Amino acid sequence: MADKKADLAGPGISTYEEVEKILPDDYEALLSPMDRMKAVYALKNYIEENLSKKLNIQMVQVPLIVDRDSGLNDYLDRDGSRTPVGFPCGLGIEPRIQAEVVQAATKWKRMALKQFDCKPGEGICTDMRAVRKDYFLDHDHSAYVDQWDWELAITEKDRNLDFLKDIVRKLWKVIYGAGKMAQEMYPALKTDKYPDFPEDIVFLHAEEILDMYPDLPRKERENRVIQEKAPAVFIIGIGQTLKDGYPHELRAADYDDWVTATITKNGEQYYGLNGDILVWNPVTKRRHELTSMGIRVNSETLQIQLKLTGQEDFLKHPYHQAVLNNEIPLSIGGGIGQARTYMYLLRTAHIGEVTVTVWPKALKDICSKKNIHVLE
Repeated sequence: MADKKADLAGPGISTYEEVEKILPDDYEALLSPMDRMKAVYALKNYIEENLSKKLNIQMVQVPLIVDRDSGLNDYLDRDGSRTPVGFPCGLGIEPRIQAEVVQAATKWKRMALKQFDCKPGEGICTDMRAVRKDYFLDHDHSAYVDQWDWELAITEKDRNLDFLKDIVRKLWKVIYGAGKMAQEMYPALKTDKYPDFPEDIVFLHAEEILDMYPDLPRKERENRVIQEKAPAVFIIGIGQTLKDGYPHELRAADYDDWVTATITKNGEQYYGLNGDILVWNPVTKRRHELTSMGIRVNSETLQIQLKLTGQEDFLKHPYHQAVLNNEIPLSIGGGIGQARTYMYLLRTAHIGEVTVTVWPKALKDICSKKNIHVLE
């Protein structure tokens, strides 16, 4: 049996020998660098406009830095392996503000729903930029992250799996529509070399996928399921411990709700009101994650999840107090990776073909040998 524990946190392939193996040898970009940039901004405009319409959300400003003591920064996992960039700021004041560059705007958005006076059925979307310095830098993980971080105010009766699935279908329709728009704009993208984008998304619980591939670690299970079951899937229930004793993947305890009981199947109880959209990337021939999202914790599930993860000291932070005391709206939200989405829709082999950031020489050398030209 493969080591499942090693696959629970820390995204990326982990060695450049493995990266070299998975990147295609016969790659030819379908668009020139300039045409890719034109397509990127066409996709950006399409997705922002249509997300706003489908979900009744409004584009708003979003912070690049937050106060460390606010508890608003996203820790991405619950094992402490991904720490934010921090620095003191504010000349001439004592003590100086201990600022952190955001890793995502997950918790800020929920507080912002109150700030923008969003009622149930109303929400916000942001053009979020972040730094995640503890990623392994490979073909689809970058230290620089851009996301459409969105959040929608909901009611207690919306906190169920059917509502979650309805939102996921709306998101997928926007992504699918963006891909078709790009193909019309650049016919070279509609090629027999790659299968077309799937119109529908399939829902599977993490427990169901574990039943299908009980001896495989998480990423291999995901690779298999999107090859063998459907090229676009939403995996439900990420964070709760599964029947093999491990969660599908580690998830932070203070935003998505992964402890609420949902499905009962064959006498087994499944949990979680969250999940990920994964697609099959025909260029890299691997799983490709586009978004993590979910119905957020309420006062009760926040306390349960923090206790399970040994992080009850977080309850002293203003954000956690606001959830605990029902001072901010119940919500659903997520972060759609912008560069990941462009990479998928524009059929690129490397995220560096659609975004500019820093890359190690070892990775750039591999890409150069394989006719992959990353932007610098």
